[in-house]
Amino acid sequence: MKVPLSWIKDFVKITLSPEEIARKLTFAGLEVEEIEYIGAAMPAPSKDGKQEFKVSGFSWDREKIVVAQILEVMPHPNADRLTLLRLDWGGAKEETVLTGAPNIFDLKGTGALAKPIKVAYAKEGATLYDGHQEGQVLMTLKRAKIRGVESYSMVCSEKELGISEEHEGIIILDDDAPVGMSLADTIGDVIFTVKINPNMARNANVYGVAREIAALTNQKLKAMPLDVIQNGATLKGRLNIEIKESELNPRFTAMLIRDVKIAPSPYWMQRRLRLAGMRPINNIVDITNYVMLETGQPLHAFDYDVLVKRANGKTPTIITRLPKKDERLLTLDNMDRKLDPFTILVTDTAGALSIGGVMGGGESEVSKESKNILLEAAAWNFINIRRTVKAQSLESSQAGYRFSRGVHPAMAERGCKRAAEMMRTLARGVVAKGFVDVYPRKPKTIKVDIGEADVKRLLGIRIPLTRIVKILESLEFMCEPIRNKREAEVRVTVPDHRMDVGEGVIGQADLIEDIARVYGYENIPETQITDTTPPQRTNTELEVENRAKDILVSVGLQEIVSYRLTTPEREAMLKMKDDRGYVTLQNPIASDRTVMRHSVLSSVFESVASNVRFTDRVAIFEAGKVYMPHEKNPLPDEPRRIAIALTGPRDPEGWQKADRSAMDFYDLKGVVMALADGLHLPNVSVSPIEHPTFRPGRTAQLLINGDAVGVFGEVHPLVSQSFLKAGGYTGEAASLLAADLDLEMITARVPFGHPSLSISRFPPVVEDIALIVDESVAAAQVQALILESGGAVLASVNLFDLYRGDQIGSGKKSLAYRLTYQLEDRTLTDTDVAKVREKIVKRARDMVGAVLRG
Repeated sequence: MKVPLSWIKDFVKITLSPEEIARKLTFAGLEVEEIEYIGAAMPAPSKDGKQEFKVSGFSWDREKIVVAQILEVMPHPNADRLTLLRLDWGGAKEETVLTGAPNIFDLKGTGALAKPIKVAYAKEGATLYDGHQEGQVLMTLKRAKIRGVESYSMVCSEKELGISEEHEGIIILDDDAPVGMSLADTIGDVIFTVKINPNMARNANVYGVAREIAALTNQKLKAMPLDVIQNGATLKGRLNIEIKESELNPRFTAMLIRDVKIAPSPYWMQRRLRLAGMRPINNIVDITNYVMLETGQPLHAFDYDVLVKRANGKTPTIITRLPKKDERLLTLDNMDRKLDPFTILVTDTAGALSIGGVMGGGESEVSKESKNILLEAAAWNFINIRRTVKAQSLESSQAGYRFSRGVHPAMAERGCKRAAEMMRTLARGVVAKGFVDVYPRKPKTIKVDIGEADVKRLLGIRIPLTRIVKILESLEFMCEPIRNKREAEVRVTVPDHRMDVGEGVIGQADLIEDIARVYGYENIPETQITDTTPPQRTNTELEVENRAKDILVSVGLQEIVSYRLTTPEREAMLKMKDDRGYVTLQNPIASDRTVMRHSVLSSVFESVASNVRFTDRVAIFEAGKVYMPHEKNPLPDEPRRIAIALTGPRDPEGWQKADRSAMDFYDLKGVVMALADGLHLPNVSVSPIEHPTFRPGRTAQLLINGDAVGVFGEVHPLVSQSFLKAGGYTGEAASLLAADLDLEMITARVPFGHPSLSISRFPPVVEDIALIVDESVAAAQVQALILESGGAVLASVNLFDLYRGDQIGSGKKSLAYRLTYQLEDRTLTDTDVAKVREKIVKRARDMVGAVLRG
């Protein structure tokens, strides 16, 4: 937001330099991003050449750029489109100045002007911006002959002075501009570009910034002039107001101004609007924009006669409501807009007039022929306005910018009265008696008790209560002492322009934030915390989740964090039957982010589809929540899940020899088992399963103590191709492998502790055995038998080979295991090992019909 310093001075005495003001505002939470000098004296460069703030602009020469007055506009002897001005700048003699300005061309040859025109005059040698070049290019005025007439000075446009890009005509100053005075003293200014963060929405206006400066510099804030002279006929019976959706429109106010004269605004208003980034249009529209920038309350001016005509000559009735089916509106930007069902409208009995709080309609706008103005100031639900602004792509709307951040309903009356009086004085209108105010939802007055001890507890320093009261009152809070308290406290009434202060301890924290801002964060020393720290409790869920993430990263996977938002259509590509409803967003950020997800797997597949276009290998995982609607609870259940996805070659490409064969089911199983081992899960097993998302025959479920906690395997080609195509990938891709694990069930089965064995100082004995079993016997079953039979002597067993062939017969397979024997208290002998081996072989033969090969 751009804020001219001259405007701020209307409400607070300025005693500091622009740089000091910018520093105080920034430290107080209103970050000044740039200081732009428009004619005012710029600061001297620092000794080290560094600038605390971005600074731009240039200073006008106080002697060579002054206020002058045009006495006569004369024709140029050799050029029809040029004129010569007889000009008085307060010097010893009048000057003749050449110009081609079109906005005074109609005065050419009319003789001496009855009322001289005040202008900005630059003498020979003055430095200005070149009005005929793109951007801001400085030039120095020099003598030259143009069409036979000597030219050495000029009257200036706004572009030449750096006020705006306007260069089609010269500046015509207000009549009270003193001839001969330095232009820098007359209209020179400093513009602060202030970043308005969400917690500072109340300061998205000049008065709000002035309030902050007054508090920070210990100056008195001048009251906003709100008195209105109402000499017109009564408004009673001239207007009806109906609010259909009070939650979306808690207040609607209006005033009637008759017999206005549509004309350009005075130059001081046009200049301030341009400096603030707005384009002047006419006095009525400019006043609504000016008051919005000054107070923060957006306004809208209707042509009252158009409203009467739409009501067939009867009293107009303004209605705020939601749109009817297929209702449309032609807005001021000449866009025929389809209205969303949630968009609040300002309408009459004939139809829609404007989008409430965002943009007016074209039919009832103020025109050159307008005489009677209905001035409207209302309050709107900021969430609904934000939703409308997004849906209609109206982020550039100044009204929408403010309403979407929150404007207190109390501001409506102030903005309306301020603008009505300005229309009386600047548009020569007559304000009707009366003030229409429909206010169905008055907000509660917030009161908060606070004392020195509360401030000290949060800030660590004791600030005297008198200082606390002074700071709060400088921000327009009302403070009254509380009796019968052991410690001195005050009861603070929150001003009605504040929507960000809560009640109770939340309100105390909000007030202490304001106290700290004005006291100065830089003045608060470092202190040790004095409050009792809360007891430290283990967060098992978080610990297990972080351990799981560390394990997956350690085996070569990369963690991703994706949107929790998706669409039912995207999740339907998983081919899983899901009759549960979704948590649906009322104001989605995009058309493909409309509901809260049911599956982390779809989010991971979406990421795979985005990445395979740029790399041939993807190995990722995500641990996150899914959102399941609850029948009896308005909030959904949010169980956590882990999704894993692998595709592409087994090893990444590098300078060393790498295994570039494609990853398969067993690579994924290795990752899943590494996770189970790392979490020390008990009795882990794997069994085949059918699942619609995965390929038949290449899918398994993970079991812990016989309970299924997830599924993993090769993704069905139809599913993987659907996601890849949706992500824009059209080439051939390797098999997609995935796992979907229930993190809640896994967490519940992670043991509180696990046994840890010391490393034996006695040597191990390692030998290999091969067992021939039927094809139907699972390798995991054989391995479990070996471990059980080996007892304490068998330290580990690993499957390292699988063989099928004629040598062992049809329907058979050979499983080769590496056995490691080791004890902690002695060295094993061959006899010890032989006894254990014989026990293993006998048990395998008896239980699964295994035969020792070789």
